[in-house]
Amino acid sequence: MTKQAWFIALGVLMLATDAFAVEELKGWLEWVHEVEMRVLENGVVDEVLVSAGQHVAKGDLLLRMDQREAQARLLEAKARVARARVETEKAGRDLTRSQELFDRGLIAIEELKDAELQQLAAAAEEEAAKAAEATAQVALEHTELRAPFDGIVVSRKVWNGAVIYKTIQQEPLIVIAPDDQMLARALVTAGTLRRFKPGQPARIKINGAMRDGRVYSLGVQAVRVELEGAVYYLDIIFDRRPNELLRPSETVQIVLP
Repeated sequence: MTKQAWFIALGVLMLATDAFAVEELKGWLEWVHEVEMRVLENGVVDEVLVSAGQHVAKGDLLLRMDQREAQARLLEAKARVARARVETEKAGRDLTRSQELFDRGLIAIEELKDAELQQLAAAAEEEAAKAAEATAQVALEHTELRAPFDGIVVSRKVWNGAVIYKTIQQEPLIVIAPDDQMLARALVTAGTLRRFKPGQPARIKINGAMRDGRVYSLGVQAVRVELEGAVYYLDIIFDRRPNELLRPSETVQIVLP
């Protein structure tokens, strides 16, 4: 091989090596996001149905407050609607009779107008009663916490019998996170961060096994500033396998092309 041919071959090898170069970063696992749940009504906790680490489905009941007062208010509101409906029907019949009498010339226009006003007032009262019923229904629903999505209970900080004031809940009662996907997070410099964009393929090594993922987000604000410069979060999202137990803060390797 001539000297020129040798240099050409070396150049091709170096280009090939660069093309397949990868970067491995040490990282750890995080939830994609967490939802902090608090009740919206004052009262006493009647029952907590979940514990930390428990998997839940969307709509599952997590917590129920004492509902007796809320249920009584809803029953009262329903009764008000029933009474208002009766009054509306009566006012409608009275208006029909008044219209017939007016058409026959037996009553004055003022009496017909009074009947029309009474019918309008009765209809307005029925609508107000329906609004009160809807409000009471919402208040009853607010005595419960239900899972907003399929996920896992991250923490539970409430027990049966606890007295809850909606205006002074310093800590969430229950924290839930989706667990169908997780994040592999690493700290990188701004220079490394500029090489990637959201959606770019990446791989994660978990317990020795490689997993496919993609760049989820690039840090905007620095986590801290070191001697080498500022460092930022780089997040890789991947799918959790069925029945796989993964927890935040577990260490992983992130492999980037």
